[in-house]
Amino acid sequence: MKLRRALPPAALLLLPWLVATQPAGAALFEDDEARRAILDLRARVTQVDEQQRARASELSQANAQLVEQVAALRRSLLDLNNQLEALRGDIAQLRGGQEQLQRELADLQQRQRDLGQAVDERVRKLEPVRVSLDGREFDATPDERKAYEEAVALMRAGSFDKAAPALSAFLLRYPGSGYASSARFWLGNAQYALRDYGAAIASFRTFVKAAPSHPQAPEALLALANSQAEMKDTKGARQTIDELIKTYPKSEAAQAGKDRLGSLR
Repeated sequence: MKLRRALPPAALLLLPWLVATQPAGAALFEDDEARRAILDLRARVTQVDEQQRARASELSQANAQLVEQVAALRRSLLDLNNQLEALRGDIAQLRGGQEQLQRELADLQQRQRDLGQAVDERVRKLEPVRVSLDGREFDATPDERKAYEEAVALMRAGSFDKAAPALSAFLLRYPGSGYASSARFWLGNAQYALRDYGAAIASFRTFVKAAPSHPQAPEALLALANSQAEMKDTKGARQTIDELIKTYPKSEAAQAGKDRLGSLR
């Protein structure tokens, strides 16, 4: 008997098994048995198809989850890579900042050393030292001593036009200096050499008044008298020489003053 409906492919695969399970003498299926067999076969095929579809659905879902997980992992890796690059940039920036700080620290340390040396040098220039001049001892700063010696060196070199302003500047800068009396004496001599007799008279008077016991006081009075004589102040010159002889009678300047009186008529 022919089957009314075509069997699905899965059923064809099961036919040999169905035939093998029948008695050897049975040649044909009875209609009822054939229907039941077909229904049973269809049920099994349907079950297999449903299982396959369920399995395929599970695999599809698993695949979708896997794809999503892979995508998420890629996103995480990309984010981590971006963070790593940013971290590398921060590290490079920090290293650059550290190098800059090290350079600035080195510069600051060098400036501190330079400042320390400058302060030490300034202290050395300002720190008084003990000096001796014209039989007197006093304290003077290195700058003070240098200024005086340079001005006097100009005087001894015959550079009176330079010595006079240098000595005047010294007296203005160091009015209370232990060098002041000697500086004023040399200033009067420089002014006399420049024929500025009025200024010389003022310098010598101030010198003698301020330092009457100075070893050069007799010479200052004699130079004062000579300056007065150059200005035709004979009376004033004679009075100054009389003061010289009276105050410093044993000095060489007093003897020279006596000789000078003969020419003051």
